[in-house]
Amino acid sequence: MSFQQDFKIGILGGGQLGRMLIQSGIDFNLNFAVLDPDPGAPCSGITGFYSGKLTDYERVMDFGAQCDIITIEIENVNTAALKELASKGKKVYPQPHIIELIQDKRLQKTFYRNNGIPTAEFYLTNSAEEVKEYQHFLPFVNKLGREGYDGRGVQLMRDEGDLDKAWDAPGLVEKLIDFEKEISVIAARNERGEVKTFPVVEMVFHPEHNLVEYLFSPADLAPAIASEADLIARKIIGDLGMVGLLAVEMFVTREGGVLVNEIAPRPHNSGHQTIEANITSQYEQHLRAILNLPLGDTSTLSPSAMVNLLGEPGYSGPARYEGFEEVIETPGVFVHLYGKKVTKPFRKMGHVTIIDKDIATLKMKANFVKETLKVIA
Repeated sequence: MSFQQDFKIGILGGGQLGRMLIQSGIDFNLNFAVLDPDPGAPCSGITGFYSGKLTDYERVMDFGAQCDIITIEIENVNTAALKELASKGKKVYPQPHIIELIQDKRLQKTFYRNNGIPTAEFYLTNSAEEVKEYQHFLPFVNKLGREGYDGRGVQLMRDEGDLDKAWDAPGLVEKLIDFEKEISVIAARNERGEVKTFPVVEMVFHPEHNLVEYLFSPADLAPAIASEADLIARKIIGDLGMVGLLAVEMFVTREGGVLVNEIAPRPHNSGHQTIEANITSQYEQHLRAILNLPLGDTSTLSPSAMVNLLGEPGYSGPARYEGFEEVIETPGVFVHLYGKKVTKPFRKMGHVTIIDKDIATLKMKANFVKETLKVIA
């Protein structure tokens, strides 16, 4: 079969995930267009770029009309427009109804329960007063149903004194899990139903800002637990019938159980290291899936770590990268900067992948990168 490149892929969202997706697509000589509200977004200047709100029906319709395939790098998009574009014959992956489900944590959690997917016990709530009715359920996590991401719209409630800060909007309360590790599996599925998963990775989050600080691949897990996590990710993408890439974040409990936390229908922070550390990157895999190409080999080439580059506290302004030269002269270290000109505290400015066959050396290098490379102004 021949592979034509006379089509245009539209990406809703012009952030770093879109940027790395385009970088991967250049190898296949693919054509892209990007819609983003920020004229200085990471994708600006590297492809056809259009400014506009991703939640604006008319803007998404106008943008989508000039594309053949439409995908996303962020979930907060106008799904009514995407449904209309799909009805007009445009390919929209992931499918709009799946984006809608994932936009709302209430629908997401209900989907897990209805499909026998293990997740923390939860109750749906509609107001702050309803949250207070679950005092007996403490300690729990109070989550907004919609528009929460990167730690926003999520708060921990340990005792009665915390109940006064409950979200006064539709949301849920979820039992606080005493977990041993947070892990992630990225799965991909194409139109023909082929499914492939990446090896399980382990994530370490910033204690205050709920952003991934470190990632290690493959995760240090018993084979049975890794296998269970893999099966859960395959079940979810299969039950959804989704086309594209799906990141499945999970908890490993102290008892060795695996519970799904959240899912994301796009390339994900927990897959950045695949660019250097796996035969196929998550970005190439996403493109293969939405183009209905054979999915790539996800085997690990080397143990790896990933460190997020976050803006240092106390600095706002034009970004400078302190320690850059020291880090890039270290063997097996790969720096990815996202093209964001301005830094502010805890803003995602880039990431660094570290590869090394020796796990102890890998962790030593990861700590060196974290302590040495600082984003300041």
